[in-house]
Amino acid sequence: MTHTDDEGRQDSALLDWPPPVLRAVSPPTYWRCEADWAWDARPLPEYLLWCVLDGVGTLRLHGRTGALTAGSCAVFAPGDAPRARHDPRRRLLVFGIHFDAYDAAGRRLAPARIVPPHNGSVTHDRGLLVALAGRAEAAHRQPGRYAARSVLLCLEQLLCLLWTDAGRPAPDPVDATLDEIARDLRQDPGRRWTVPELAARTRLSRAQFTRRFTARTGLSPARYLIRARIDRAHELLTRTTMSAARIAHALGYSDPAYFARQYRQLTGEPPSSSRTGP
Repeated sequence: MTHTDDEGRQDSALLDWPPPVLRAVSPPTYWRCEADWAWDARPLPEYLLWCVLDGVGTLRLHGRTGALTAGSCAVFAPGDAPRARHDPRRRLLVFGIHFDAYDAAGRRLAPARIVPPHNGSVTHDRGLLVALAGRAEAAHRQPGRYAARSVLLCLEQLLCLLWTDAGRPAPDPVDATLDEIARDLRQDPGRRWTVPELAARTRLSRAQFTRRFTARTGLSPARYLIRARIDRAHELLTRTTMSAARIAHALGYSDPAYFARQYRQLTGEPPSSSRTGP
């Protein structure tokens, strides 16, 4: 469900610099809608972030009706008058916060800067959605000078999530697993990974896995692991006092000379040139 000002907009509008100045108008709140609940809103005086965490229903805005399910998120602009209904057997659980958005000069920003292009669609990262909603609500109830700031940071992150994630095609299960494998290789490059082990996680043959992984990342599994190891080696060389031989061993190299050759091939310099400090 798209706001009328969304047509032809660039997906980066919210991320333009400088970023919008946000101000919370209401506390971040959860609503478990009552069985006979129905929402016919009056025109809103400010923006409203509205996220469905559970349940099933419908939302009507600007003459369009869309389905609501867990992960459906919308940003209503000032003047919007949304209408929503739900299945009383699967009541909606909604997280919301009323807010305003201004530029650096204190002028209220137009909906084109705040309302995401695919307004009302389902975000794929529901874990992050739930975590940020919970953190914002908990921060509001905490004392201390950083509590209000935490609420605004969560709000900003939620808006960024809607702009960068909602409306995009969900990765298929194989691609999602390939992304997990790539992340694991980056996080633990010193482990002795094998192609058969990784292929088994995707339930693909070795050849199919290698082809899909290469198409997804731009590198074969072996080259991706080498790149991850050399990136980690560079970090250790520049930020620790570990010797090159010790780093090579930690990253799975039995031959320090072979490590040095790979390092030079990928960085253009020997490991000794990356060493900083005494």
